[in-house]
Amino acid sequence: MARQSAGMTAYLAFAAVSEPLWRLAMARRVRRGKEDGARVAEKFAHDMADRPPGPVLWFHALSVGESLALLPLLALAGRERPEAHILLTTSTRTSAVALGRVGLPPRVIHQFLPVDSAGPVRRFLDHWRPDRAVVTELDLWPGLLLAAHRRGIPLALINSRISPANFAKRSRGRGMFRDLLRLFDIVLVQDDDSAERFRALGVAADRVQVLGSLKAAAAPLPCDTRALQQLRDNLGQRSCWLAASFSRREVDTLCDGQLALRDTHLMVLAPRDLSDSESAERAAQARGLKTARRSRGEEIEPDTNVYLADTIGEMGLWYRLADVVFMGNSLNVPGPEHRGKNPFEAVVLDRPVLHGPSVGDFAETYEALDTAGAATTCADADAIAAEVRRLADPAVRAAMVQAGRAVVAERRAVLGRTWAALARQG
Repeated sequence: MARQSAGMTAYLAFAAVSEPLWRLAMARRVRRGKEDGARVAEKFAHDMADRPPGPVLWFHALSVGESLALLPLLALAGRERPEAHILLTTSTRTSAVALGRVGLPPRVIHQFLPVDSAGPVRRFLDHWRPDRAVVTELDLWPGLLLAAHRRGIPLALINSRISPANFAKRSRGRGMFRDLLRLFDIVLVQDDDSAERFRALGVAADRVQVLGSLKAAAAPLPCDTRALQQLRDNLGQRSCWLAASFSRREVDTLCDGQLALRDTHLMVLAPRDLSDSESAERAAQARGLKTARRSRGEEIEPDTNVYLADTIGEMGLWYRLADVVFMGNSLNVPGPEHRGKNPFEAVVLDRPVLHGPSVGDFAETYEALDTAGAATTCADADAIAAEVRRLADPAVRAAMVQAGRAVVAERRAVLGRTWAALARQG
């Protein structure tokens, strides 16, 4: 490896002594419910599962969406490498809950990623001795990656992209980021623009390949069929639309849209962050909309206008209950720019997709869905209400569903291409 930057040198010096600070931080997160107290020891590379004999392929994903998108690839890897076991690491409590609900492919072991301090990193790598490491998107921990590289573990970065804003930020501190990117033997990216940005940040051109997004090949999210039937019975003859992964700043617009639909539709609100549930409930009630909350065990009644889906791991249920899905984190509202959320979760479950205009992290994906007629941009509450009404027609919904199926079918090839690229790495 070329001489490392001053930023990397300083970071590694801190990582060598930072374990006590990490322990304080994790203890606080456990008290706040952000970490699983029964498994937090894994983050310090203690109480880990036994390492099975034979090769271990290590894949890492940050949280829920990234890890669920990986599962079809892990299943394919298991079929192609029957002699190997697969280690899947994630960083968040919610990812462990979601993976527990979905279930892991055969021979896949889930563990939490160790904190990026010298002791936990050493214990983790000593224990698992992975034969290769595959990191998704841009969850890059310098101490861990450099330690793996020094042990001769081949490194791959997959399903990655860099937005213009992220590129500008990374360019300002490119010394340390360039150090990290040089560790990867291959970099598999989602789009041409990201490929250009990775090269500008120092990745050799022959190491970058454009393959598309693995999220297009993700399996449909599961659901409890009995719970779904109960919800449908409670819903009766009314239609239902879902606002998925919305941010707190979008609540007023969404509730204004529901005001125009309250006589014919139930709105299900599934927040991106469960801490936004209280403000969402207050916003709905301030408009005279009657609410019920999943977390309190409240049921949908004939006069319920808004149902707060404020639980973890049930998105597959809400996508199936709804006739139409508005993907949140996408409206132009005051505050930091929204960047969009993954629409394929809805599309693979045959749901028409509505979204706001601010979808920078998924711009190419939404453009393809919009062009095909599988999704529609809605800028405000009036547009959302109008589209939800239009999609009350089953024939209109069916046309959008067919368009979505065509886009997904075209893009599922990313799964095989990604594994082929990893297999060529050795």
